[in-house]
Amino acid sequence: MSKIQVLVVDDSAVVRQVVSGLLEEDAGIQVIGAAADPIFALERMKRQWPDVIVLDVEMPRMDGITFLKKIMAEHPTPVVICSSLTEKGAETTMQALAAGAVSIVTKPRAGVKRFLEDASEDLCTAVKAAARANVRRLKVSQNVTERTAPKLTADAVLPAAAHAMAQTTERIVTIGTSTGGTQALETLLTALPRVSPGMVIVQHMPEMFTGAFAGRLNGLCEIEVREARHNERVIPGLALIAPGGKHMLLKRSGAQYYVEVIDGPLVNRHRPSVDVLFRSAAKFAGKNALGVIMTGMGDDGAHGLLEMREAGAETIGQDEKTCIVYGMPKEAVKLGAVSKVLPLHEIAEAMLYFGRECVIHSRLAIA
Repeated sequence: MSKIQVLVVDDSAVVRQVVSGLLEEDAGIQVIGAAADPIFALERMKRQWPDVIVLDVEMPRMDGITFLKKIMAEHPTPVVICSSLTEKGAETTMQALAAGAVSIVTKPRAGVKRFLEDASEDLCTAVKAAARANVRRLKVSQNVTERTAPKLTADAVLPAAAHAMAQTTERIVTIGTSTGGTQALETLLTALPRVSPGMVIVQHMPEMFTGAFAGRLNGLCEIEVREARHNERVIPGLALIAPGGKHMLLKRSGAQYYVEVIDGPLVNRHRPSVDVLFRSAAKFAGKNALGVIMTGMGDDGAHGLLEMREAGAETIGQDEKTCIVYGMPKEAVKLGAVSKVLPLHEIAEAMLYFGRECVIHSRLAIA
């Protein structure tokens, strides 16, 4: 069984040493080199091309964004960004994700060695997810033994769904995504007109990055996109993205939908968790909701989407061909949670049809 070949590119000697050491501890990963900047990395890659690159974004001689764009244009390769937990770092990382990076591993300004040691499982998991990413045709073996942590279900945050509320004229779209989701969400949301159903979104992303991500999308989209605030209303033309490090639940008061942003344990090893959002939608929206599960590693969202479907909601899974990582949609399909499988470029129209159908039904009821 071949190991995942990884190249580490970071101008910090400490980060290069620690990251390389942590990755080498995993039996399924081999670090083939470490470079202080992209110029050295390109020379190293002439001898052996890696399966995955772990990349810093702020480096001398050539910054990580320029390097990433060059790689994606000439030889698309899965890239995991190792970025600082700062506002500036978050904004730069959003540029990297837009340029084709698969995921993020965060590092603080101080205490990098201890922090990365504590985050070793996240780092190895990110590299394995990247190795499976569909940024190129070649497949890396997926029969790699992964370390696992205790995995809680959405029961840890909210009880099992009760009967959903009756059908109303207002409909809600719930979206869950993970690895590769930043690019998928950009494709999806930029295709929507200003008049679109209200949306609530969970994208697996660390704290401090969701605000920058929402801000970037807001500047690209006709709809309004922002990081969700506790008790904020869900209205047409608005997409609310769950803050990193918090769970987001959909709730209902009378005819109005709103979100709760709360603390809580990791669910499916994530916070925010897609399952938490989807299960709350099953309970409080039922057939008034559309559930969409897109690219991502693991199974977060699959059971919650099944609850949505059982509560009368329509459900969509992104197809394998257009997924960066066909994990979450695949698990949802296996459970019978998906009523329709669609390529990414067709999901926006399905969402709009869902919203228009609601208007038609409400007019018939009035007549």
